[in-house]
Amino acid sequence: MPLSKIDFKPGINKEETDYANEGGWVDADKIRFRKGRVEKIGGWEKFSTNTIVGSARALHSWISLSGSKYLGIGTTNKYYIEEGGTYNDVTPIRKNTTNAATFAATDGSSTITVTDAGHGAVSGDFVTFSSAVSLGGNITAVVLNQEYQISLVTGTNTYEITAKDTSGSTVTANSSDTGNGGSATDAAYQVNSGLENYVQSTGWGVGTWGAGGWGSSTAISAANQLRLWTHDNYGEDLIINPRGGGIYRWVENDGLSTRAVELATTSGANLVPTQALQVITSETDRHLVVLGADPISGSSRTGTLDPMLVAFSDQENPLEFEPLATNTAGSLRLSSGSSIVGGIKARQEILIWTDTSLYSMNFIGPPLTFAVNLINEGAGLIGPKAVCNSPKGVYYMSKKGFYYYNGSVQQIPCSVQDYVFSDLDEGQAFKCFAGLNEEFSEVWFFYPSLDDNTSEISRYAIYNYEEGTWSIGSLERYSWLAAGVLDKPLAGGENGSKYIYEHEKGFNNDQSAMDGVFIESADIDIGDGDRFVFLKRILPDILFFNDTGTSQNPAINVVVKRRDFSNQTLSTDSTSQITTSSTFTSLRSRARQFVLRFESDDDNTEADQKNYKWRLGSTRVEIQPSGRR
Repeated sequence: MPLSKIDFKPGINKEETDYANEGGWVDADKIRFRKGRVEKIGGWEKFSTNTIVGSARALHSWISLSGSKYLGIGTTNKYYIEEGGTYNDVTPIRKNTTNAATFAATDGSSTITVTDAGHGAVSGDFVTFSSAVSLGGNITAVVLNQEYQISLVTGTNTYEITAKDTSGSTVTANSSDTGNGGSATDAAYQVNSGLENYVQSTGWGVGTWGAGGWGSSTAISAANQLRLWTHDNYGEDLIINPRGGGIYRWVENDGLSTRAVELATTSGANLVPTQALQVITSETDRHLVVLGADPISGSSRTGTLDPMLVAFSDQENPLEFEPLATNTAGSLRLSSGSSIVGGIKARQEILIWTDTSLYSMNFIGPPLTFAVNLINEGAGLIGPKAVCNSPKGVYYMSKKGFYYYNGSVQQIPCSVQDYVFSDLDEGQAFKCFAGLNEEFSEVWFFYPSLDDNTSEISRYAIYNYEEGTWSIGSLERYSWLAAGVLDKPLAGGENGSKYIYEHEKGFNNDQSAMDGVFIESADIDIGDGDRFVFLKRILPDILFFNDTGTSQNPAINVVVKRRDFSNQTLSTDSTSQITTSSTFTSLRSRARQFVLRFESDDDNTEADQKNYKWRLGSTRVEIQPSGRR
């Protein structure tokens, strides 16, 4: 019998049934479509072997006038600035107390109770002690005078820490430490840590256990919601903001050993917002724009966040927010929606999304400074980070679909839309984020999966905006930064500890083989499935790419599955290994419908699985009718 060539349609399609999608692909993981062909995605490596504390929910890079490349990293616990592979902790200090903190230890316990009146901390916060003296036994001055993470807040004046030495090993108090409160000690409290998971900002369950009466609400703050950071460089300096918290500035000239300082308390500051949802620098006109700010009342800020208020500084002066006839500072309030979700700088405009709508904000000069126009209602932003710029325009994820903006809003035709949104963990949807992978003309949309049941980002959908194709897969990431200042895309992730990963680097999962790579076709039959098919041979067309020359025997598997009717479960008929020297694989398979699955060969040794990717061409099969039943 003659051979039949199968050129599958590019893109994953989960909107059709497996039979109706004949000639297409129905499932995949860690696969992309490029120039209409299937290939394994690029690998990733640690950007630095150093670890970070907390999940990296925000990344931002910029270059100083001297040419130094910086990477800002906002985690659930801290804020870092990276240079040369070193993560420098610049987390702002919320409060300093002098000669106020005392310690209490118990013989045989590593738990230390700290008393500091009105400390304002929450569990998980970080505090650094100085000027402490030994409690008399194992709890020495060296043990006490370092940074600690608060393990439990037990009251407005007390909390607990776990004693440790400078290497991080636990230290246990002895009888000489018991009953000795130590001398009054200085304490520097970093900004409150936020939550790892999203919780509604009002209602029962937001605050600490027992805080407030049954059915009472809790105002939105930086400490009682999912910790997300926004950041933008203002010249060489960096402006940062934990969502719902204050606005801080790290000054490049002061060096990496200094911490960011609250803008409202900086010398010369005038009516700077004390709370914000997001900060953006308006590029051409040099205003600091604050999305979601506390309004001005008389000669001060109210301290109560208005989630629909947009405030902006005077031009060229991020410290001046008082609207005067002699400056361009001011504010405006959006009307469509209940809260600003996020914003992004686009071409000659700032785009601002509420939970229901999209606005365009443009600089028009004095006296109004900025004008806002309502672009769209009904397609808000699902999460503050679920949007990214691309050479073609702005792509974003709404609550029920994917959208594109380039002067107007258009919904993107999506062949995996129901699959994604039926699997989306809506309770954690605020974590969703989007990222550009310009080298491959892709936008990656990351989301938390109900099926995975982890409450964390675990899956993605890739849209190729040049070819209009979609792919899907699984990968735990917390944030994304497109290549630009840095050569490759970066993402926050985890492998036991928290790291920043550099993507499209080699073909491996860090230093290990990338497991679980596969793509699976829709059902294949003859005619309309009225005949049985006898599948005799498969002639693969596969190209292997090797990045280091060290891969021993690159190989993938081709798996043949079969069933007689579309409502039946597929059964695996055969699995054949395909290598660089394979010409064909012989089969003796008979059924009405077949499925082909190409996957990485997990039976190979670890060395053989590494350092290569594969690309599918045109698959040929030898099939013939095999009667009716």
